[in-house]
Amino acid sequence: MAVSCCSDTSCWAERVGGKGRDVRQPRVVGGRRYGRRHGLSRREREQFLAEPGIGTLSVVEWPDRAPLTIPIWYDYAPGGELWVRTGPDSRKARAIRAVGRFSLMVQRTEPTVRYVSVEGPVSRITADSRDQAVQMAARYLPADRVEDFVEYEQTQLGEHVTLYMQPEHWVSADLGQG
Repeated sequence: MAVSCCSDTSCWAERVGGKGRDVRQPRVVGGRRYGRRHGLSRREREQFLAEPGIGTLSVVEWPDRAPLTIPIWYDYAPGGELWVRTGPDSRKARAIRAVGRFSLMVQRTEPTVRYVSVEGPVSRITADSRDQAVQMAARYLPADRVEDFVEYEQTQLGEHVTLYMQPEHWVSADLGQG
């Protein structure tokens, strides 16, 4: 298992592994030995986040409840801002405006279980454009379905805003064999 938090290899998540155990050391589970663990490099985690996957966005909505957590399409280019689109009056947009930050996690299960979670402040909120709608749809849909989806979205779902986040804190793991 590779675990990394931020870019500091001495960070709390690596030191304690949630139970006071150094997760960088080899481990035997069910008779199977898993080798020394290494966190994802900055390049690896940024590249993984740049791949199209369904994100899970979380944002604190109420102080006495768990965060609002929902699936969402997103876009990211290594070294840049992560961005999502949503209705301007959606629960997530209102919550993100109120707290000024959110987190997003993306995972895969093949060929190994891997995830990247990123959290940070909202760097800007802009009115959405058709170009952004097309760019996002093209990231997730076959080319022959993009225009129909954008048309549906604009006529049936209405106005959108684009929320940009500057990644500040990273947690990543690859649970593959060591």
